[in-house]
Amino acid sequence: MRYYLIAGEASGDLHASRLMQALKEVDPIAEFRYFGGDRMSAVGGTCVRHIRDLAYMGFVPVLLHLHKILGNMKMCKEDIVAWKPDVVILVDYADFNLSIAKFLHAKTNIRVFYYISPKIWAWKEWRIKAIKRDVNEMFSILPFEVDFYEKRHHYPIHYVGNPTAEEVHNFQSEYKETREEFLGRHDFDGRPIIALLAGSRKQEIKDNLPAMIEAAKRFSDYQLILACAPAVEDIYYDKFIKGTRIRTVTDETYQLLTHSTAALVTSGTATLETALFNVPQVVCYETPVPKLIRFAFNHIIKVDYISLVNLIADREVVPELLADRFKVYNIANELYNILPGHTGREKMLDGYKLVANRLGTEVAPENAAKIMYEMLWK
Repeated sequence: MRYYLIAGEASGDLHASRLMQALKEVDPIAEFRYFGGDRMSAVGGTCVRHIRDLAYMGFVPVLLHLHKILGNMKMCKEDIVAWKPDVVILVDYADFNLSIAKFLHAKTNIRVFYYISPKIWAWKEWRIKAIKRDVNEMFSILPFEVDFYEKRHHYPIHYVGNPTAEEVHNFQSEYKETREEFLGRHDFDGRPIIALLAGSRKQEIKDNLPAMIEAAKRFSDYQLILACAPAVEDIYYDKFIKGTRIRTVTDETYQLLTHSTAALVTSGTATLETALFNVPQVVCYETPVPKLIRFAFNHIIKVDYISLVNLIADREVVPELLADRFKVYNIANELYNILPGHTGREKMLDGYKLVANRLGTEVAPENAAKIMYEMLWK
């Protein structure tokens, strides 16, 4: 069969590439054409547009590149119609992909599958109307989305498992390095580790890392190790850690978490990864105009939590210090509470068990590929 995939960001490129590989297992004669990145290209098929020409985030960058974005959208629609795929598989990237879905529903008979739902449960819930109209099948990687779609909006979806849970499990089953070997390889000392996971984008790092360092440096019995994002140059981190006792690793977050006692984590997938490694954490997320953000969180945003850990558990397992709660002394107090011997640690670890249980053991890309292939034959 002919599969046309659209991924617009690095995370989508990763998830789409694994889905493509799984589709090849169930459909040996699969043909792929896509908007995507290097990981998808490594699987095969034809890359029509690379994600480096697609990924614009924030109001100003989008506005500055609006002509290019609209041109990419027009080209995508024309390319799909010309290629005549059996299905178009949309991967996250909501603004672009929902526009494509609307076009396909209105102008073609091509089926539309959505792999990794847009986060409409947090904001823009009104988009459910377009999804119900334009998307034939939704494939979710977050278990709480089932209730949101099926109970709240009467739209059946497929929960196929969570890729992060699988990736952590696979890493843990293969990683053999001892703590002593890890410390020795990096010339770290023998003290227990507090990991600092400040995000993968420069703005996140700028906003969160200084307060995280200020709070963590109060715990002198621990060494502080920062997980640096591979896409951010070392010199950018230097202005934050110069003159401190912070040590770093790059592209070794899983190795670091394996040997850490606690962590300060910027909200995102890293909160879930940290939980799956059973490392107690404090979620830190600085925002502009904190009082306004708190008002929005209380009255506009449709969810009670920002971290995937708490969203999956449907209760507060990890403390979330965002907006007006993002204070150095709050971070330090919450960190103290989850260190060995303190009251919050075991309670949080028990909450992690609930999260892992709700995620289940399904292998997301393999499960999704099997369901997709069977549905296309119907």
